[in-house]
Amino acid sequence: MSANTHTATRPTFAAKFAKTLALFLPGIFLLGFNIGTGSVTAMANAGAEYGMSLLWTIVVSCLCTFFMINLYGRFTLVTGDTALQAFRKHIHPAVGLFFIIALTAGVCGSVMGVMGIVADICYEWSKALVPGGIAPIYFAAFFVALVYFIFWNGRTQFFERSLAVIVALMSACFLINFFILMPPPVDIIKGLVPNLPEVNTTSGKGPFLVIASMVGTTVFSGLFIIRTTLVKEAGWSLADEKKQRTDAIVSVVLMFVISAAIMAAASGTLYAEGVTLSKASQMIGLLEPLAGAFAASIFALGLVAAGVSSQFPNVLMLPWLLCDYTGAERNMTLPRYRIMVLLISLLGLVVPIFSARPIAVMIISQAFNAVILPATVACILYLTNRRDLMGEHRNSRFANSILVAILLFSLFTSFVGIKGVIELLPR
Repeated sequence: MSANTHTATRPTFAAKFAKTLALFLPGIFLLGFNIGTGSVTAMANAGAEYGMSLLWTIVVSCLCTFFMINLYGRFTLVTGDTALQAFRKHIHPAVGLFFIIALTAGVCGSVMGVMGIVADICYEWSKALVPGGIAPIYFAAFFVALVYFIFWNGRTQFFERSLAVIVALMSACFLINFFILMPPPVDIIKGLVPNLPEVNTTSGKGPFLVIASMVGTTVFSGLFIIRTTLVKEAGWSLADEKKQRTDAIVSVVLMFVISAAIMAAASGTLYAEGVTLSKASQMIGLLEPLAGAFAASIFALGLVAAGVSSQFPNVLMLPWLLCDYTGAERNMTLPRYRIMVLLISLLGLVVPIFSARPIAVMIISQAFNAVILPATVACILYLTNRRDLMGEHRNSRFANSILVAILLFSLFTSFVGIKGVIELLPR
């Protein structure tokens, strides 16, 4: 009897695994948000244009991202306020509204571009199975319906667990590709040294817009704002500060590994052959003769997983921001939120229907994301130095110096991003 009771109360492996996974679900959610087709496009484009010479940009971006994720999360642990609540109460309601409008506009552009790229990739991939391939619109409609179906369940934990599976698939695909296609190790090591490569003679483009798009897709303001919501919903307090930091470290380390793997795959194949990238679906056709059908298929699967993983937080962004700002319960089963998410999801059909160039949409979108970053840094710099909010947990001089450095870096990338976008506009 006693032995049976002991066995019954012993945690099962599944229960232990579920408990361990729950510790990292907020970080996995951010990873899925961050590594979408925009990130894949930016990293692959950088690898094809400049090899591994811009790897240092990923390192700097990931360090900035960790610092900001940790700082925003810590702010919520100390004050109990999410970012938008703090902006509204402690700065000005207009600041909160600015972030809602700016982030929603960026997300709408991202939804169009992401689904356009995913549909384009699947179309190219399907040519090997069906003569002439399956039209992109069918793939776009399928993935839009899939994401909306998962959203319909309405529970954040279900989103996070679904996302964990897709992120695991994406990570495995890009890491396998890295080992198949990796460039010489010496090139990887050299890429860690900050430098500005010369203008690519094939494309005629300088590295600045590429750097801005890489920074824009990695150091993304939406990550930090949503992070505070996830921390609050997880029920973490100051006693969980170590747990919060560990979760952020895991998220950012995986972010770096996956981003570097994508850059390395493009560097080891496209850059080595002197081939530039004009659209993401080219990766499939270009990789196959250079690295074989298996590597091309694995990369395609990773791209699709990246696109679908980023669509979850993309379509949820607006209702979550509104709930945050108003302090309302985050009940995604309410009709107004379901209609809102449906309308945003349907934007994913725009690119396949109108045959737009998703690669250009994504690069410009990511460059614009860098523009709102300075405001995100400035706001947390102000809030985390207020004694009435943070008390003894105010920023140290070291933390403030890092924040100022990130602010200056973000202003530089914003300038470069705007300049690069202007250069791309028709004259």
